[in-house]
Amino acid sequence: MKARALRVASIAAIAICCAPLSMRAAANDSNAEIQAAQRQFNAGNYAAAISTLQSAVTQNSTGAEAYYWLGRSYYEVADYDSAVTQAERSVALDPKNSLYHQWLGRIYGGKADRDRSFSLAKKVKKEFEDAVSLNPSNLEARRDLEEYCLDAPWIVGGSKDEALAQVNAIAAIDPVLGHLARALYDREALKKPDDAENEIRQVLAAKPKTVDPYLEVAGFFQLRNNPDDMRGAIQAAAAVSPNDARLAYYRGVAGVLSGNDLTDAERNLKSYLASTPDRSDWPAHAAAREWLGRLYETQGKRAEAAEQYRAALQLDPKRKEARTRLAKLEKSQ
Repeated sequence: MKARALRVASIAAIAICCAPLSMRAAANDSNAEIQAAQRQFNAGNYAAAISTLQSAVTQNSTGAEAYYWLGRSYYEVADYDSAVTQAERSVALDPKNSLYHQWLGRIYGGKADRDRSFSLAKKVKKEFEDAVSLNPSNLEARRDLEEYCLDAPWIVGGSKDEALAQVNAIAAIDPVLGHLARALYDREALKKPDDAENEIRQVLAAKPKTVDPYLEVAGFFQLRNNPDDMRGAIQAAAAVSPNDARLAYYRGVAGVLSGNDLTDAERNLKSYLASTPDRSDWPAHAAAREWLGRLYETQGKRAEAAEQYRAALQLDPKRKEARTRLAKLEKSQ
């Protein structure tokens, strides 16, 4: 009996020791798959990232990070229902993670736009507010909240006063992002484009050490149909990050706006389309197609222009400018 009792005790001890090792191995496998999925995501291979992450959650169903990346991957392919399910799981597993709340808000936003849902729109604001509350230094979440408060109708929480509060909070932490946030407020809330441009020029004067502010400045001057200042922002961006793939897009757009160097503009836009993934936080491939269409219109290549507008609308049916220009071309033919 004593020998049997010792054997039972030994078996139990082995099981206790081995279980944590098995759990750690599964967690390590899951972490390796998440890293692989991030590489696939960054390359724009979202289907592969989803497959890899599904394997990761099988290995470790309590890891919030895999669900977070699953949510983002589904969001990139506009599968908003699946994206919401996965992003909600990430928040449930790690409710104090500001980034997870921020992206759940963005994903709710995609689904709310598609479904025209007021109830979902209210959830967007709540998630952005939670992200800011959990990490007041999450300036991108503050900017998301500012934009929501400016764009949304009052019935779902739109508020110019709340947007201004975010502008002031951002400026107190990061003056460069503060100028960008205030430029948006001046343009959208106050309808004062000249004041907005003054804020934008202060961004350039501050000489940021990262590329994103310069690209945002280039985008501002694009909206103002100002290719010369757009090129200045692009040159400053290239000095900071000469290999950033987004530079090709902005160079191409500036070329189309100016009407000069259309050959270079075409080369840049095609290069952007060929060398970058289509991702939500970069200039959309649909936009690049639309600008190629405008370029071909300038050159009198009507058939080529129409082809690009159709391609843009296939990628994003909501592009009103592309639809209007295509309709005019088809009517004239």
